[in-house]
Amino acid sequence: MRLGGWRGVARFDTAQVREYYDRHTSTFVAFGRGGSVGAIHRPVWGPGVDSREGAFHYVDDRIAEVVQRMPPTDGQLHVVDLGCGVGASLCYLAARLPIRGTGVTLSPVQVRLAAERVRAAGLSERVVCIEASFDDLPPAIPPADLAYAIESFAHAPAPERFFAECGRLVKPGGGLVICDDFKRAVTGRRAQRTVDRFARGWHLNSLLQPDHVRALATAAGFTLESRTDLSPFLERPAFRDRLVDATLGWLPLDRTPLGPVLGGTALLTCVANGWTGYELVVFRRG
Repeated sequence: MRLGGWRGVARFDTAQVREYYDRHTSTFVAFGRGGSVGAIHRPVWGPGVDSREGAFHYVDDRIAEVVQRMPPTDGQLHVVDLGCGVGASLCYLAARLPIRGTGVTLSPVQVRLAAERVRAAGLSERVVCIEASFDDLPPAIPPADLAYAIESFAHAPAPERFFAECGRLVKPGGGLVICDDFKRAVTGRRAQRTVDRFARGWHLNSLLQPDHVRALATAAGFTLESRTDLSPFLERPAFRDRLVDATLGWLPLDRTPLGPVLGGTALLTCVANGWTGYELVVFRRG
């Protein structure tokens, strides 16, 4: 990947992304700010949010609204989480909506933790999380009424393959929701260097501009339904984050255990300066 967008060469292959999550997931859950609710994604302090738990579920609630707008169908709607982490979002949705859920993750560590969460929530009859790549989905996964990806699309080694698989998975008339980081205008060496630190620290391959993502989705048979910028509702870098970024940012982030931390501080700088944006995008399959 080059910083200008997808150029056909992934920086991190599937095995490296899997190893990244196998190595760090337990730490994310035990010590991350969203660990209490199992959230690996970021809190969004959107309209009406008055608690940290609510901030971590803000994106989940927006996905729930999309599910509730789906046309009625015989039986339960099937919702697929592409990059499900430890199953927290899927369990949250299934506890509130009459859906069947399938979670997909590269990480066997996450599959194990997700299975424990599903059992503890009493959702084993309706929710399952499996080890697989969203670039090569198992044919046994039933067609989806809705698929979503929260902070996982940007890992995709081949974004056009992601959308091709979604085109095969999602039923005609079904929905696809992506909530992730998107590239914005980046000029100057400092901006380029900081965006690169973010991508390296978090093992990202497809940090793309929104119009590029829309073009890939259109080519796979999806049309844009809505696009919401959530960047104003993210937390801003604290002094600690700026200090870490300034003093340790020189480390080779794809080879240090501090990669996620340093990538995260670089991300906060990117958002604060408008070099990246955090958006919720809803597509509909034709």
